[in-house]
Amino acid sequence: MAARPPSLRIGIVGFGHLGQYLVERIIKDGGPVGLSLAFVWNRKPEKMKGLVPDELVLGNLSSFADRECDVIVEVCHPQVVKEFGVHFLSHSHFMVGSPSALADHDLNAKLRQAAQLHGRTLYVPSGALWGGQDIQRMNDSGVLQALFIRMSKHPSCYRLTGDVPSEWAEGEGRRVLFRGSVSELCPLAPNNVNTMATAAVAAGKLGFDGVQGEIVSDTALSDYHVVEVQVTGPNGFSAHTVRRNPTQLGAVTGSATYNSFWNSLLVCKGHGGRVYLC
Repeated sequence: MAARPPSLRIGIVGFGHLGQYLVERIIKDGGPVGLSLAFVWNRKPEKMKGLVPDELVLGNLSSFADRECDVIVEVCHPQVVKEFGVHFLSHSHFMVGSPSALADHDLNAKLRQAAQLHGRTLYVPSGALWGGQDIQRMNDSGVLQALFIRMSKHPSCYRLTGDVPSEWAEGEGRRVLFRGSVSELCPLAPNNVNTMATAAVAAGKLGFDGVQGEIVSDTALSDYHVVEVQVTGPNGFSAHTVRRNPTQLGAVTGSATYNSFWNSLLVCKGHGGRVYLC
């Protein structure tokens, strides 16, 4: 009988739909693939009652280091990345499920420095991005010239801030809400454009300022989100992908993204002091 792989202790920060999925999956399937839960934290701990064993509930996030994690997974809000990301990396590898936080240039630099200083990996999961590794390879070889991403969703799926119009009427059809750099989009729709942020990480030489994005409201999209990626390279090269991610009305995250996160978590076993797209 083959021996089980050594267990990695995972801390889950956030218990929304994605956090619940990861917790349930680790409890059910973690053993054979070498994953176990160290803790689960949520801003409202009562939400975990009866769903998370009491010994795994972390009451105060500031005491996370007491649980001796190998990997901490954030799946709640960019503010947590801002407040705790550097501290997380001083103790463990860190998967940032809200990479829109990395649009903050100062925070981005501090997280990268912390990863290098402590020999930890800052993992950025692919999520709903299709072809992220191909984008990264073009970036690393110096041939990526431009990158554009359009995300189209039913208006009930957006969580917008700032001056982006959020009112909508049933049957109104398609409407462009905003178009600009991903650095501009991230603070306007921090829960909706993590796919764009991941692409900006992959396209590091273009960065958040150079990668262009567009968010579209479309009342016809009741069953799925659409992510379109347009890549431009030298000598007339271009690639255009369209990904339809099944979802429900009002859902921020498409259903295929859940399994994508799980697959990303399976590779978080330490890749040195750097940023790693997984």
